[in-house]
Amino acid sequence: MNLSSNGVPIPFTPDLFGPLRRSADLLPPRDPAALRARLHADGYLYLPGLLDRAEVLRLRGRYFSLFPPGLLAAGSSAEDGVFSGQVPAGVPEYGVAGHPAYTFVRSAAFDRFVGDPALAALAALLLGAEARMLPRRILRHFHRGTRRASRAHVDFDYMDRGSPAVVTLWIPVGDCPPRTGALVYLEGSHRLPPEEYAPLRDVTDRPGDRRQICHDLELTARTLGRRWLWADFAAGDVMVHMPRVIHASLDTTTDAMRLSADVRFVRAADTPDPRWLTPWSADDGA
Repeated sequence: MNLSSNGVPIPFTPDLFGPLRRSADLLPPRDPAALRARLHADGYLYLPGLLDRAEVLRLRGRYFSLFPPGLLAAGSSAEDGVFSGQVPAGVPEYGVAGHPAYTFVRSAAFDRFVGDPALAALAALLLGAEARMLPRRILRHFHRGTRRASRAHVDFDYMDRGSPAVVTLWIPVGDCPPRTGALVYLEGSHRLPPEEYAPLRDVTDRPGDRRQICHDLELTARTLGRRWLWADFAAGDVMVHMPRVIHASLDTTTDAMRLSADVRFVRAADTPDPRWLTPWSADDGA
């Protein structure tokens, strides 16, 4: 399997990659205390099949239906989300006003989807208190040829002006194996002190943004002596992670486009980072 992130290749070898541990068997009513303990032990929870697959695919279809003709490959459906190889003329820059992603995160369909009571209940269980969803909910859309992915980072560096008690839910909106641009998590990295990976911030393709750690995932793994954990994500799966676990995404190299949603929760009584209290736009600076 040939993988890369931001155009930098990373070999899919046992010293660099390992499997994510599944935790759906601990979901309530089975063992909620063990689920919380697992999150703190691993820094993440991989929950296959938490959501209804058909509902997830319907959301995928609604989003891709917003584009003008030409984005989708001939003969494919909006739910398939197969890239034609060309973005139609006139589509604004990704995620800004006028782009379908900007519109979609403000839609009733998206509100209903992320408002699934199962997600709020899961967040409340993990936070140990009534949970509040942050209004800045991100929709990420990548297609082959962009050579652009999420660099290695920790969420807290992007939301450090509020409570550190945050849980992120990453929801693949469609099947998302590694070559489609899946997230990967650096094993045990939530226990690393920031000064241990601080030198990696000097190896960057974005020198103006010190929040990211590194765009070179092989260098990151070898420097820190840890593997990237991966899975063949499917529609209906949910990943939960803590704000200090290092994670990144791989490049999308398949015809199927990568679509995902990031939803974050804090305790209802806590003060969140104010930058996360307004709807997401790709140019909002947060």
